Amino acid sequence: MTTRNWVAVGLTLVSLGLLIPGLQQPALTIVASIPIFNKPTEIFRQTQNVVQAVRSLYETGNYFVAGLILLFSIIVPFIKAAMLGVILSIKAPAPRYRMYLFVRSISKWAMADVFAVGVFIAFMASKAIDNLDAVIGSGFYYFVGYCLVSNIAFQFLEVPAPDVAPATIVRA
Repeated sequence: MTTRNWVAVGLTLVSLGLLIPGLQQPALTIVASIPIFNKPTEIFRQTQNVVQAVRSLYETGNYFVAGLILLFSIIVPFIKAAMLGVILSIKAPAPRYRMYLFVRSISKWAMADVFAVGVFIAFMASKAIDNLDAVIGSGFYYFVGYCLVSNIAFQFLEVPAPDVAPATIVRA
């Protein structure tokens, strides 16, 4: 195994180490308040992490959205990491390269990056309204760290395309 692939494995392990708290730690807290006698009075506070968000969406009947977040923000990242191990264990160049292309294609569909940007947009939007406040939690930063490290890890992965046999010339 090449040094680049060892770096990819190490970075993948680091990314998983960031993903787990990124899914479990609070990602965003929303606080709504109203002014009563010129003093803000809190009327709503909700803190959620990614797993709680999926559970809340499911319990309120938003099955499709809950399923999308579950699939693309939780399941796909773990499958992607597991597939890296499979890629590196396959010895035959052609299947190894096909598996690499498959993982590269599912990486494009991972919603981790989109989720992180969505949380940030919600944070910024809440800052624009006087009676609504948002606080980004540690889970958000772990999740963003996962996104960055995971993408860097995949960039280090080196899987050469299999040699193609020269075309045979057929003469009539």
